[in-house]
Amino acid sequence: MNELTRWIALDGAVNVRDLGGLPTEDGRTTQFGRVLRSDNLQGLTEADVRKLVGEMKLRDVIDLRSNAEVALEGPGPLTRVPEVGIHHLTLFAEGGRHTDVEADTGDLADDTRRRRRIDGDRVLPWQGQREHDLAEVRVIGFYHAYLRDRPDSVLAALRVLARGDGVAIVHCAAGKDRTGVVSALALSVAGVAREAIVADYAATGDRLEPLLARLRASSTYRDDLDAQPAENHLPRPEYMEYFLGVLDETYGGPLGWLERNGWTPDDAAALRVRLLG
Repeated sequence: MNELTRWIALDGAVNVRDLGGLPTEDGRTTQFGRVLRSDNLQGLTEADVRKLVGEMKLRDVIDLRSNAEVALEGPGPLTRVPEVGIHHLTLFAEGGRHTDVEADTGDLADDTRRRRRIDGDRVLPWQGQREHDLAEVRVIGFYHAYLRDRPDSVLAALRVLARGDGVAIVHCAAGKDRTGVVSALALSVAGVAREAIVADYAATGDRLEPLLARLRASSTYRDDLDAQPAENHLPRPEYMEYFLGVLDETYGGPLGWLERNGWTPDDAAALRVRLLG
């Protein structure tokens, strides 16, 4: 895959890339110009909007941020473009949490205990680890919580990706965790090689410094980010490997989880056509 061609340069977002150019297990390659992933789109300039909507034919925005984030940040530039459909699909249960960067190690143990079981009786692989070894759990626990708390949003997001008639972009705040989960599921349905899915997830690390600087410029995220060292925000490959591995063990893979929650063969076929042509 050519990372240079996958990154999209914009003035108002720093973590934007195309999900094209990724190899599948059967020797195919995902198509460019179908699905993009991104950090927050609040800061897009007029030139960015012209590039995305006019040149690239962006038609659907899947916004995975919480209700609080959307309210605090206000309407972004793309909400004023009639050609673009905005699909706000939070991945949080909306129990008061604003973002997914605010959890710290102080409440990690309780959060871990709450998230140890999937489907009532399956134990996650980090159960029994010592508290100071649980840095990875903080991220992985959130990822499984997205599926547990908002399967409706996850499936709705993937259906927008599958059935749009132009370019779609999926984003959250950093374009790392929530966007990473939805992107990984979409690529899994298309049969993208696991190592390529993990590499795409980890690629956000290449933009981490400007990404954190951009988020810190917003009062919505500044305090949460400043409470932790920058390295805590790295999208480490093992996080995505563990996340997908648990889906393999528990449901027979990402597609098994999707099917259990209402995903149909028609949904899968439509998404494969979108991503593979």
